[in-house]
Amino acid sequence: MPFIDAKITGTLTPEKREAVKAEFGKAISLLNKSETYLMVGFTDNCDLYMAGKQLQRGAYVAVSLFGSASSDAYERMTAKICSILERELSIPGDAVYVTYHGVSDWGWNGRNF
Repeated sequence: MPFIDAKITGTLTPEKREAVKAEFGKAISLLNKSETYLMVGFTDNCDLYMAGKQLQRGAYVAVSLFGSASSDAYERMTAKICSILERELSIPGDAVYVTYHGVSDWGWNGRNF
């Protein structure tokens, strides 16, 4: 039950949305989850600031998952997310924040896990 919510400074074309979504779908296995239940959300054209300066290219990515993963898995996922954003959107890793949120109660299809 993972959800990856990405806020991006630039405009995402439908092709880039699909490419990043597909790569996130592969990367989620690093957290021992599958793409089967992965939900991905994008908000583009965000105003993001870091160190008091507006980022021309930057991103904030929040990863929520049912349960939790190890620190090593989170470390690998952060590296992968930064790599995907660099390759697909030319966003440098030093302009990306990634947070992780373990959730103990997660609902889907009218019930909770």
